[in-house]
Amino acid sequence: MSIDTGSISLEKIEQEYTSFVGRKIIFLIVLLLLIVVLIGVATTLGIIDLSVLEVYSVIFHKFLPQYFQVPSEVADQVVWNIRLSRILFGIFAGMGLGIAGAVMQVVLKNPLASPYTLGISSAAGFGAALAIIMGWGFFGNFLIAGNAFIFALISSMFIVGIARHKGATPEIMILSGITIMYFFSACVTLLEYFADPDAVKGVVFWMVGSMGKASWDKLGVLACVLAVCLPILIWKSWDFNIISSGDETAKSLGVDVDRLRNLSMIISSLMVASIVAFTGTIGFIGLVAPHITRMIIGGDNKYVLPCSALVGGLLLAGADVVAQNIIPPVILPIGVMTAFMGIPLFFYLIMRRRKGYW
Repeated sequence: MSIDTGSISLEKIEQEYTSFVGRKIIFLIVLLLLIVVLIGVATTLGIIDLSVLEVYSVIFHKFLPQYFQVPSEVADQVVWNIRLSRILFGIFAGMGLGIAGAVMQVVLKNPLASPYTLGISSAAGFGAALAIIMGWGFFGNFLIAGNAFIFALISSMFIVGIARHKGATPEIMILSGITIMYFFSACVTLLEYFADPDAVKGVVFWMVGSMGKASWDKLGVLACVLAVCLPILIWKSWDFNIISSGDETAKSLGVDVDRLRNLSMIISSLMVASIVAFTGTIGFIGLVAPHITRMIIGGDNKYVLPCSALVGGLLLAGADVVAQNIIPPVILPIGVMTAFMGIPLFFYLIMRRRKGYW
């Protein structure tokens, strides 16, 4: 029996909701399949030609040696020691940037919020520049990465500290982030002004981002950080949905808005700091990935967060593949490729924007 609610019955509402949820689940499955395909295709590209079947045979042989055979020793070495770690690192880094951008946009209620625009990447860049030019910093064996990590965390702690002192409103946090971005950008410029050309070249190379230093050890560190941070953020997805309707509404429903905002920023900043410490500054992934996701499946953060992570992984890993193969043997900086890919894509999203998706 249906209950008439004007022109729309309860049964019709349920059918539409079920259909909408189904579309989100299908989108999530498609993203997972695309990542699997990307891993196979990207690993075939390079000086040594490999087929997709050879790549998957090498990968599955590691886990099921009784069912799969390695085509050759060369293929095994190329896949495991050269290509696969870089591809997986790009996917994991993109996942962290994508979900961090989605969370920042929700809690700050600003579609332009991202790790880059909030100054976290600029602070990491200053830490790296300090290590490259002056030789100052933390963790002697990992001077550049350690500096980038520490300064990225310092910037996020400053934003959270200001928010706690003045109130964790979106406006306060965004203005604090913009201030930090300009401050550290000016500091990097000042360091470069007095540095010798070789050191400046190193800073510029780091600032545009690179996957060239990806390794299994670094991938393990990043995977551990994501394994801790991602479940917490996804677990808070219902609170993010509530906070989207307004702070007062969220407070009336029992959500501690200030605590949620600060916790989300801390966790997101930890992920971003862990990523940029190894890759350098990478823009647009954290900005564009959440928008692509919301335009396709809507604003339900229960699905937006994991899908934004997968979209970010696809974008970053795909950009790295293009950067390696567009002008061989030259490998273009990944930050340049994400900018070239992100700018037209972002303009397309603006022109095709559906009212209400945000």
